Amino acid sequence: NVRIDPSSISFNMWKVIPVPFYLSVHFFEVLNPKQVLQGAKPVLAQRGPYVYREYRYKTNITFHDNDTVSFLEYRNLFFQPDMSNGTEEDYVVVPNILMMGAAVMMEKLPRVLKLILSTALAGMKQEAFMNRTVGEIMWGYDDPLIDTINMLVPGLIPFKGKFGLFMQFNNSNSGLFTVNTGMKNISQVHMVDSWNGLKKVNYWRSSECNMINGTSGEMWPPFMSPTSLEFYSPDACRSMTLVYEQSGKFKGVPTYRFVAPKTLFANGTDYPPNEGFCPCMQSGIQNVSTCRLNAPMFISHPHFYNADPSLVSSVVGLHPNKDQHALFLDVHPMTGIPMNCSIKLQLNLYIKQVSDIHQTGKIKPVVLPLLWFAESGSIEGSVLNQFYTNLVLLPLLLEYLQYIFLGLSVPLIISAAVLMVMNK
Repeated sequence: NVRIDPSSISFNMWKVIPVPFYLSVHFFEVLNPKQVLQGAKPVLAQRGPYVYREYRYKTNITFHDNDTVSFLEYRNLFFQPDMSNGTEEDYVVVPNILMMGAAVMMEKLPRVLKLILSTALAGMKQEAFMNRTVGEIMWGYDDPLIDTINMLVPGLIPFKGKFGLFMQFNNSNSGLFTVNTGMKNISQVHMVDSWNGLKKVNYWRSSECNMINGTSGEMWPPFMSPTSLEFYSPDACRSMTLVYEQSGKFKGVPTYRFVAPKTLFANGTDYPPNEGFCPCMQSGIQNVSTCRLNAPMFISHPHFYNADPSLVSSVVGLHPNKDQHALFLDVHPMTGIPMNCSIKLQLNLYIKQVSDIHQTGKIKPVVLPLLWFAESGSIEGSVLNQFYTNLVLLPLLLEYLQYIFLGLSVPLIISAAVLMVMNK
């Protein structure tokens, strides 16, 4: 019933996920932008959450002869005012992501190009920090700087028109996944065969880091062991391994909880297998510039949870703690279906003073948090009731019946033995 097969019970759940997913976004507002330009430590205030209902569905489902199936999974997001602390019209002061990113990217280019860019920035009244709405930062805003950068350094930013951090997240798919159906080997069900036709990616510097391991992050093979699970995340451009933490129950259904190990975003010095993700900075942040248009972007846990303490102390206003900032997956071990999950990541921008680009002032080098987000969902309602009935109540009933029949059979066996002795 957990095979990817139109006749299986779980197929419709796999095709159109019935679980209500929510995307919650928290922004970090910079409270002292003028002082930061003079070399002061950034002071941050968390804004939000801005909550979106997320609908996921699969299209282009194509079964292949080698026990695999290909599909595109789309995400549609709808703002939920009643669940949010603010609106998309809220203004937030954040780094001028395009300008500061381009400045760092151009740091080693000829001085004349940097001076031209600095003059152009002054003409467009571009500054190191901008005051824009939540909706603009997420879904895009028009910026003449895009055309200027494309003219000065063709290919530096391979896009035109609007710029927004979540523009590729809404009404879009996460790439063409081809996964095993489990029809021939149930232990391989949901395991990724390829992504966008690739058996491995080429973002990173080692074969191990480029491997596409595990599933697409929705379900896992049944009969799980309390060790670890893997999945490939297109958003993080890499495979991730979570480790078993504890057994528990979600609304009566047995679960294994898997969490991120401290080594997930460790640097190559602290954890040598991660050397392929370098060039690295402190442990706890991962350089994703190679899969993010070469911009100086880093991902981490929210508030630099489980990261080098120097990252937290480099800014003011972060308060990492496990309850709010650790990610987890609660999976039903018999079926490999997640019952409750919250995947949390933080997006960070490396900013610094760049010589000859006057708008960068005297900014001291710092990995500055932009925002963090959580994708959360849990099985509920009729789906949960069906799950509980089929996978908890029925097995429990069968177990009781087993003992009842065993109890009834004992006197029958004794009676048969007595009759055999008497007949002799």
